[in-house]
Amino acid sequence: MKPFAYAIRFLIPLSMGTGPALANNSAYTDLNTDHCKKLSTGDEPGGGIVLMCKGYRDHPVYYKEGDLRQAILYGKVNAAYIEGTFETFGAFNYTGGKIEWRLDDAGRPVAAIQRWFISNSGAMEPGPAPADTGQVLVISKVAGSDGKGCVAGYVDALSNPEPNRLARQVADTRPAGFVCAADKAVFHGVRGPLATDPTHSFPQR
Repeated sequence: MKPFAYAIRFLIPLSMGTGPALANNSAYTDLNTDHCKKLSTGDEPGGGIVLMCKGYRDHPVYYKEGDLRQAILYGKVNAAYIEGTFETFGAFNYTGGKIEWRLDDAGRPVAAIQRWFISNSGAMEPGPAPADTGQVLVISKVAGSDGKGCVAGYVDALSNPEPNRLARQVADTRPAGFVCAADKAVFHGVRGPLATDPTHSFPQR
């Protein structure tokens, strides 16, 4: 699986752009799959890779890959969601190596923002993203006491003038009341032609 081998090394980090401070603060961590714990190796037929990686303090990151597509879960996710949740995009894709965590007043992470690169041509080549590669900031709900984490919104990073700022605004408002597997994650701001359709898979209730 090529993306697993090279994606993290060649990605453009999520920009730490400046701008007026929002209600929440940010903390940043790097996703380095070389130092993650393997939960599934992908050796079995039809299997995918599942890794538990270092996140923010005691909130881990779960990295999943299958069929040249990647999915990420954040926080203290329960076993059913680790096994049965896979939210990604229809086209081949890979994630950026920088995670922005949005923290509440008590310093707890409530949302995570990470950049996805979407291969609209179907060619997964190492190096700088080509012109037909979409870039989407994915805003996710960090798993709380119920153990459920999921995608809560999207921002097209190529079609909005300040995509990181917009993603922070979504992260500070949308995930709090978002119900995983029931509410629909939508695009905020302008959605351009390179931001392909997301896909969602959740554990059976």
